[in-house]
Amino acid sequence: MRRKIPSTAALISFEAAARHESFTKAAQELSLTQSAICRQIGSLEEFLNVELFRRSKRGVKLTEAGLSYSRRVAQQLDAVERDTLSVMGQQGANVIELALVPTFGTQWLLPRLKDFQQRHPEVTVNLTNRTRPFLFADTNFDAAIYFGDADWSGTAAHRLMSENPLPVCSPALIGNQQQLSAEQIAELPLLQQTTRPYAWRQWFNDRNLNVPRDMTGPRYELFSMLAQAAMHEMGIALIPPFLIQRELAEKRLVVANPHALSSPKAYYLMIPERKVESASLRAFRDWLIEQSHAYELPSR
Repeated sequence: MRRKIPSTAALISFEAAARHESFTKAAQELSLTQSAICRQIGSLEEFLNVELFRRSKRGVKLTEAGLSYSRRVAQQLDAVERDTLSVMGQQGANVIELALVPTFGTQWLLPRLKDFQQRHPEVTVNLTNRTRPFLFADTNFDAAIYFGDADWSGTAAHRLMSENPLPVCSPALIGNQQQLSAEQIAELPLLQQTTRPYAWRQWFNDRNLNVPRDMTGPRYELFSMLAQAAMHEMGIALIPPFLIQRELAEKRLVVANPHALSSPKAYYLMIPERKVESASLRAFRDWLIEQSHAYELPSR
């Protein structure tokens, strides 16, 4: 059955004309004549049986339908361009499209990824930020790293590591003290992590404290944001130490109290069941588990 899709040339001409709201500028951008742009858009309007532009002596202006359609066309053309560049860049290489939570990717995975590249130069790993589970069937992702309970339908889960966050802050908040008691921490501004809303409550409960304001304070979506806020003396934050190794080493952040918050949740590598036999993914899985175990081993 033939698809009901206009010509690519017409869509590209329309997208450029809609973006500029000018046939002349679209023609200049695409190295075409203005009459060629007019013909392409005219054929598109005829195909759709919808007026996309209102013409006047002063120029053209998108109709309501034209504005709506232009936004959708632009998104689809961008997606086609990304996919095309991706295929051109692969040149037959084995590519893993990995979705992962951002701070874990930048602070823990990326500093180690060179080792995987050296061991498996035939495999390319592309990273994209995703903070929530999704349907693999609706995306081009081959695997994902996320923090949770491994309850992700249609996937094989491989545990990497726990978070075990510690209270950290700027050295200025501690002053000359070696550490702060739970009672002292309760008096400081508590920096909250959006996806861990009960973290401070759980930490204080572990210390047998009931702190009425344990869920108050500014909220940040990423641990990297929490770290920046803590370094700027805005309060104290619960952050997994493996995400702030450099900040701790350089004393821009210090551990305010050695009690770590334990959690049944962990970081997992999730691979869709239909891809578990992929040689590239198996190599990446084995390397990633090796790296995570090597990191956790010294703390046991």
